[in-house]
Amino acid sequence: MKKNIAIFASGSGTNAENIIRYFEENDLIRVSLVLSNRSDALVLERAQGLHVPTAVFSKDDWQTGKAILTLLKTHHIDFIVLAGFLLRVPLPLLHAYPNKIINIHPALLPNYGGKGMYGDRVHEAVVAAGEKESGITIHYIDEHYDEGSIIFQAQCEVLPDDSPKEVARKVHGLEYKYYPSIIEKVVLK
Repeated sequence: MKKNIAIFASGSGTNAENIIRYFEENDLIRVSLVLSNRSDALVLERAQGLHVPTAVFSKDDWQTGKAILTLLKTHHIDFIVLAGFLLRVPLPLLHAYPNKIINIHPALLPNYGGKGMYGDRVHEAVVAAGEKESGITIHYIDEHYDEGSIIFQAQCEVLPDDSPKEVARKVHGLEYKYYPSIIEKVVLK
């Protein structure tokens, strides 16, 4: 029986699209639902274009978790993947999906993580600090931002003249290369 994944995303959805495409022909895993906290998130269009059901939820639904849990159960969701999702996961979802929610962060945690550290803000901080490397961290979610157990990290070099945009390009390459295969390993273990 296939394992069903739900992707939570807040933005453009390039990682979500990459994940959906990765699992399109998979016999064991499928992306069955994409959820967003923003009705204008481009991820919704990307998912619909790939024939994946979508839903948008309100702030109240997110905080209580009840309506979201009902939706996840309706779609028989076994595992949750965060892909550019900016809200902290509430306790009802953490309790319903223990060790079954993972996230990708665009830096080498524990550095450059925490509330407010996402997207370009992370890359700007990496460059401003003069770091020689950056990368991605795939980790389980807990009740704190970016503090769950680390599953996987991959590094890329940061050159002295790299702009935050160049660092972002390198990090995105790592995300697209590794996130789907790490999801597959975690879901099937």
